[in-house]
Amino acid sequence: MTNNLVLMPILIPFFGAILLMILPKRIYLQRTVALIFSILLFLASLFLVFYVHKNGIMTLNIGNWEAPFGITMVGDMLALLLVTTSSIVLNCVVIFSFYTIGKPREKFLYYAVILFMMVGVNGSFLTGDIFNLFVFFEVMLMSSYVLLVIGGTKIQLKATIKYLLINVVGSAFFVVAIALLYSMIGTLNMADISQKIAALDGSGNYGMISVVAVMFLFVFGLKAGLFPLYFWLPGSYFAPPIPILALFGGLLTKVGVYAIMRTYSLFFYQLSDFVLPLLGILAIITIILGVIGAMSYYDLKTIVIYNILIAIGVILFSVSLMSREAMTGAVFYLIHDMIIKAALFLIIGIVMAITGYSSVKKFSGLMTVKPTLAWAFFIAILGLAGIPPLSGFFGKLLIVEGSFSAGMIVGGVIVLLSSLFVLMSLIKVFTRGFWGGKQGTFNLKIPYRKMMLPVVILLSISILYGVCSELMLPYISQAVDSLIDPSVYINAVFKE
Repeated sequence: MTNNLVLMPILIPFFGAILLMILPKRIYLQRTVALIFSILLFLASLFLVFYVHKNGIMTLNIGNWEAPFGITMVGDMLALLLVTTSSIVLNCVVIFSFYTIGKPREKFLYYAVILFMMVGVNGSFLTGDIFNLFVFFEVMLMSSYVLLVIGGTKIQLKATIKYLLINVVGSAFFVVAIALLYSMIGTLNMADISQKIAALDGSGNYGMISVVAVMFLFVFGLKAGLFPLYFWLPGSYFAPPIPILALFGGLLTKVGVYAIMRTYSLFFYQLSDFVLPLLGILAIITIILGVIGAMSYYDLKTIVIYNILIAIGVILFSVSLMSREAMTGAVFYLIHDMIIKAALFLIIGIVMAITGYSSVKKFSGLMTVKPTLAWAFFIAILGLAGIPPLSGFFGKLLIVEGSFSAGMIVGGVIVLLSSLFVLMSLIKVFTRGFWGGKQGTFNLKIPYRKMMLPVVILLSISILYGVCSELMLPYISQAVDSLIDPSVYINAVFKE
């Protein structure tokens, strides 16, 4: 019965969304219900993290159909750490939305759609069935379509069309990739797929497995924003309101990253001649192009969106190395990036509420009126760049050490240099927008302290995550176990 609890991160937002759908006009009640269910989701996720740390991986066979014949949900440490981090971001975005999203959007079931999106996000993390991963991806994407278009502004509608078309193509390729894999392997259970691919042992089907691996890379790379599939991301992510952008930037791309981490460590870890080097090369190019984009603009939103691409490249480069050290760094950095990106977008939301703009060419001297906001932005910049002892440092250090140990000196140097360029891209807008004489019209009547609350929460967690990285190491190491050694995951699913 205890294993049934692995469904809590899916069922809590699902029932919360259903309840919110019958309260479309009662905005204050919607806010209360959304916050309650978000807190419940966080508490349930935190409980599962401690339970799995003590008792090992949780698995649940839906309908009592034994693996590999039924749908299996797998709550390993990696999935639950990401579910918990997602719930933290959700809580902060919900609180921030009270003061920024606007009542017209709230009346159109904004909070219900957010919780439905969390069903897709958490389901993607927890599923042990590759077709079920597709299903949860679609739940997540359908919710994101609604969030992207809600409000109906021209820029949102234009971005939604592009986003919709790209993801429809990606979903079609996903189905084709699953069908090809099933035709060769004869199973959809992820643990069973791993066993049967390993059993091929260089037979004739191994070439087609490489084709399927590249197709999965195309599908998940499209979701994550990996080169050359990132072209849709800057325009689509620029369009929605800040709370939605914080959710997208903090969570959606990370689901694609997680899918690559899970499938490549479980299915394709033996394809070191072509597929893994291809992932590494594409990741490095993504970092370089993200740096070029970030350095080219003075718009805060655009710069942080391009910094999403840099982080995606850094994480996936470390995944391509498939070493324990690099994977540990990847998981550390992934959790850090989810938190710090959400914090940065919320800070930018406050800047826009005060100044009316996201481009620092339109204002300056914000430090003179809101010094706490300026220093919060500065701390977030340092965290994003990986300045010790903040949260980005330890993960990036492990990634660089892992790349040097694997002989990937150029990749490690590029990852190091990316930190410098990340810092430069945001310091230039900090000095221009926050320092200097006061220019522009500032709206100081916003509920500033209430809007700062979720920012302070996220930044505090980010600082603690960096300072207390040694306390987190046992949990991260447990998460990495199933990535480095597929038998850990397989034995948990088949209860061997």
